[in-house]
Amino acid sequence: MKFTRKVAAGVGVALACVTVLAGCSDDSGSGSGGTVTLQMVESLTNPARTTLLKSILSDFEKAHPTIKVELVSPPTDQADNKIQQMLQAGSGIDVLEVRDLTVGPFSTNKWLYDMTADMKDWAGWADFTDNAKAVSTTSGGTYFISSGFYGISLFYRKDLIQKAGFSEPPDSWDDLLTQATKIQGSAPNTYGYAFRGGKNGYTNITLAIEAYTADDIDLSNAYRLKNGSSMFADPRALAATKAYLNLFTNASPPSAVAWGYPEMVEGFSNGSVAFLLQDPEVIATLAQSTAITKEQWTTAPMPVGPTGKSIQPIATGGWGIAAASTHKPEAVKLIQYLSSADASLKFTQGNSMVPVIRGADKGDLYKTGPWQSYLTMNAAPTKYISASQPRGVSWWTDWGTKADADIQSVLINKMTPEQLLAGWDKYWTDKWASGAK
Repeated sequence: MKFTRKVAAGVGVALACVTVLAGCSDDSGSGSGGTVTLQMVESLTNPARTTLLKSILSDFEKAHPTIKVELVSPPTDQADNKIQQMLQAGSGIDVLEVRDLTVGPFSTNKWLYDMTADMKDWAGWADFTDNAKAVSTTSGGTYFISSGFYGISLFYRKDLIQKAGFSEPPDSWDDLLTQATKIQGSAPNTYGYAFRGGKNGYTNITLAIEAYTADDIDLSNAYRLKNGSSMFADPRALAATKAYLNLFTNASPPSAVAWGYPEMVEGFSNGSVAFLLQDPEVIATLAQSTAITKEQWTTAPMPVGPTGKSIQPIATGGWGIAAASTHKPEAVKLIQYLSSADASLKFTQGNSMVPVIRGADKGDLYKTGPWQSYLTMNAAPTKYISASQPRGVSWWTDWGTKADADIQSVLINKMTPEQLLAGWDKYWTDKWASGAK
């Protein structure tokens, strides 16, 4: 739906972080009786997901009694930075969650182990979809094995849009602004849209720009148009940016200026926000909400632009091994287990992700309720167009940091939308012109 950059913290801070997170230093070697302990760090942490993952790891330990796994679960908005610090320190981590947003910088800095040789004859490939195989092996090596796919949809409150006089959920970004604005303040503590103004806030504004320029997007690089220019230089990008910013001004709680993933999901889950643009893993989180019932909410396809189209970025993540790990054979066994058909399906279904196992998306789970919007989008590929954002480039983390800071500047009126887009256009144009990878 985060490459080479300098870590802000020094090595001393990174080492301290390793100690705090992992609860150990270099004692992850063989224990009594030849037992090996693997330190594993997840990135997209939430309580339900962590519980699910621990259950799968417990099954792995039963099947491999000489291998123990200690799972570290940093807060989501800090996790990728913490993982980077641990990798740079070179200790305290064996297996880690690698995302399409981090594989570029992590592999460029030689922090990840290339599993190509280990996975060459792995029988599990036979169960993987072609897309899952492709994303696991197209970063110049096999630096992670995909655990599932993410796809953006619009979570919405059925009861709130009906009370506001709408019979259908929004289809376009303009519809979303109209409905969210009308719902805003319609009742105490009721807001229209879960605006993402904090970490990774740039991801949603680029979705809007891609939707407005969808007819001309280069599908192999969704930040670029077919004519070779960046999408940020197109006049339609300014219209999209202003429309998206209006969602903050007219339809979001003021605190959303700093909202990242956890706050957005909580805003919808606690019943205060009518619309949320997010990945399917939120389905599992919302199923546990005590503030809203399953009858009150569902999902709709992601909003389209003025020509009735949108761009659906292909997003994924999975499990990789730290290059500095001294327990690579055991780490490979763990990843192969996590990626086996049974364990993978348990994870993707329990975590509400698009599965990587062949035929799994044909199951009943994916035909009803909030999953229907994904089927709708898959059935209309010329309206909801799949494309690849340039997430594997080595500067993606640097880009995200810059883009988030720029959005904050716009939200507090220290930068205009025009200045924001001009800066983004120059950033990407200069990178491409330099031949940077």
